[in-house]
Amino acid sequence: MSRFFATGTDSESDSTSEDEPVVRAPAPVYTFSDDEEETKRVVRSMKEKRYEELEGIIHSLRNHRKIKDFSSALASFEELQKAYTRAAPVVQKEENGIAPRFFIRALVELDDWVTGVWTDRDGRKQLSKGNSKALTSLRQKLRKYTKDFDAEISKFREQPDLPDDDDDERKESSSSDEFEDEDKVVTKPRRSPEPPRRPPLQDDESSDSMDWGSSSDDSSSSSDDETRGATTLRERFLKRTTERDDEEEQDRRKKGRRKEQNRKINKKDQIDDGGEWETVRKGVATSDKPKMFAKDAEIDAALVVKKLGEVSAARGRKRTDRRAQLELLYELRTVAQQHNLGPALQVKLRAAIVAALFDYNPKVSDAMKPEYWSKLVENVDEMVTILLAHEDMVLSETILEENEQLSQAPYRIRGCLLTALERLDDEFTKLLKECDPHSNEYVERLKDEVRVSMLIDRVCQVVERDGTGQEICRAYLRKIDHLYYKFDPRAVRKDLPPGEETSIKKMERLCKYIYAHDESDRLRTRAILSHIYHHALHDNWFQARDLLLMSHLQETVQHSDPSTQILYNRTMANLGLCAFRKGNVKEAHGCLAELMMTGKPKELLAQGLLPQRQHERSKEQEKIEKQRQMPFHMHINLELLECVYLVSAMLIEIPYMAAHEFDARRRMISKTFYQNLRASERQALVGPPESMREHAVAAARAMRRGDWRACLNFIVNDKMNAKVWDLMVGAENVRAMLGRLIREEALRTYLFTYSHVYASLSLKSLADMFELPRQRVHSLVSKMIINEELLASLDDPSECAILHRSEPSRMQALALQLADKVGNLVDSNERIFEKQGSFFQRGGAARGEGRTRDRPRDSWNRRTRNRRRDDERSHDD
Repeated sequence: MSRFFATGTDSESDSTSEDEPVVRAPAPVYTFSDDEEETKRVVRSMKEKRYEELEGIIHSLRNHRKIKDFSSALASFEELQKAYTRAAPVVQKEENGIAPRFFIRALVELDDWVTGVWTDRDGRKQLSKGNSKALTSLRQKLRKYTKDFDAEISKFREQPDLPDDDDDERKESSSSDEFEDEDKVVTKPRRSPEPPRRPPLQDDESSDSMDWGSSSDDSSSSSDDETRGATTLRERFLKRTTERDDEEEQDRRKKGRRKEQNRKINKKDQIDDGGEWETVRKGVATSDKPKMFAKDAEIDAALVVKKLGEVSAARGRKRTDRRAQLELLYELRTVAQQHNLGPALQVKLRAAIVAALFDYNPKVSDAMKPEYWSKLVENVDEMVTILLAHEDMVLSETILEENEQLSQAPYRIRGCLLTALERLDDEFTKLLKECDPHSNEYVERLKDEVRVSMLIDRVCQVVERDGTGQEICRAYLRKIDHLYYKFDPRAVRKDLPPGEETSIKKMERLCKYIYAHDESDRLRTRAILSHIYHHALHDNWFQARDLLLMSHLQETVQHSDPSTQILYNRTMANLGLCAFRKGNVKEAHGCLAELMMTGKPKELLAQGLLPQRQHERSKEQEKIEKQRQMPFHMHINLELLECVYLVSAMLIEIPYMAAHEFDARRRMISKTFYQNLRASERQALVGPPESMREHAVAAARAMRRGDWRACLNFIVNDKMNAKVWDLMVGAENVRAMLGRLIREEALRTYLFTYSHVYASLSLKSLADMFELPRQRVHSLVSKMIINEELLASLDDPSECAILHRSEPSRMQALALQLADKVGNLVDSNERIFEKQGSFFQRGGAARGEGRTRDRPRDSWNRRTRNRRRDDERSHDD
């Protein structure tokens, strides 16, 4: 019954009684009776209004779920949040703050739906851009919103089959039923005089109430319902709402049961044509076994090769089922094994399976699924096993299909094992880059590198036996790529047995073969860079430096491909760390300066992409850059690189700044360090350092004052040890080296800064002040005197340095700077006059004919100088 009938207007009564005018005769009297006033008095409670609004939004949400309209579902969910916020006072009053069960059911259903769609990656990729964004927003908002209802949701999930109108739960904190009882008590006495007033309509009333809902044109039923009163209307509305939810719940359960029954029936009916059960290989074959040959066909190698050609001919075509191709190839391999058609045919079939597995991945830029990659490794490993077991078997891409020999030895097969290995290795790298580097999945995937390395070693054995020199170089380079960045503890041991081969010896053997036999510059360049990297990793500084200088790669690396340039950057970074560990600060700074001064070491080392401004990098460029990234386990610590660079710059820059304090032509050795130091000096209040960069700047300021102890404490402390120094091999030696270098450079800075104050300095006092050996202090002072950095002389009997007071004062230094600038200006003017001397020649030389013009003659000195120069030139002529 429509809720508008409760008003009982005159127009509605006339429209419903057009067919039966006799029955509607007393309608005007009934319309204005006391019952109409009673109907107007009874209205719906606030609880009913709010709950009905919530149920309407939930119903629309369910409709959106059926058609997978995520944008509309997101809008409905936001409306549901607002509606529940408006209903919050009612829930607090009527339900004691406990959310109604139908609302919790809607949240749980929506959460399950969103979770199911989110876990289906293939389905998500097929969504439109708008639906995909709406799904992400809906998932985030739903997860945030359901945190407030965790207790109710967990309670609902324990017993999800309970109806939404459970009286035991609803009556605990609500008083709506008491309101209904009071309405019933009030309306019963007022309905008692109705039968005498309308005795002829009692039978119709009962019949119409029985047939309610079946005929919409019955006017007697509509007028009878109007006489039922407010309580009947309220009960009917509440009952109808509950019945609708129950019916939907029952329909949902019935559909679920039907699906389960159909699934069970389908599983039972999945039997092949022969009526026997079939053993299915995991992830390869389906229930229907593909039919390869006729029943009476005589299966031999030629027939299998012919069938293989038919299957391979469909590769790359449109509407080709790649999975069906894999099933056919697996079935061909099984048939060949059953009929013992020879190992050569097995190798050819496995090579076809490997190619089909590569084709199964729809996008070359994306990584293939791990299960298919595992099958790829198994097939390549079986090929290598067969090839190693038969020395008279050759697999090469130079063999034509017409010249293949598959039935008898010597076997000759067309294919390339090395190409399959290289693609397999590339797919392994893609799998690593796709995983989260901080998850257990990455660790589990990284364990497969052992399988890849063993497979590369076995392929190298096959290639060494049958391949050309260039193919051997390619195989060796793959082996080097998995070896050059790994530290071998045996290589730094001094008590190593003489016959044991370390990684350094293995790298040297592999790289030397590539140096001698490679026909392309790319393989040789990558081998040299990998060799330098491996030497630097094991602190072989001089070998790594000499190899880099002899190769002259600095001059030609800019013409290489991007991956080789990335390897060059990684090699220079590791070489700088090696130089720093060995105490060669200037060399370390030189290796790291070009990398760190750009401000983009993360991108140059292919360890991530920095956020760019608008349109600086297109989507295609970003996609290409992501493909070039290095796996996480091969990354170099960027904070360690920056710290080594700043400390090296500090040890070079601070003494230089002290020595050239008043020099106008002073240059910056490290721009990055200089900017950080100037920014720190401009600050009014400088607190204690927190980050690594602040520690380095604070140490530089302390060294500039000559306070070497504070400088050392800023560089070597617990925080810096945990962040930086403990990450190096031989951390104790590095810390001892840092303390020695800081004391020496602090001594040089002290002499540069305060030498004009002293007349003489005792070497013993300097040694005690900076806690250095007396011989080391003597050596440092002598070097400074020889290099004319310190104007002094040594007095050996007294062990003192006699300082000569020839340093200018500040006023004298400024005067010298002014004189230098004036001299430079005069020199530049002289050079200009010399270039334009033909304009002022008096004799009218051929060069100046037709181009001379009158110029003002400034002074007698200039005329005299020009005349003398002309006379000298004429004399020379």
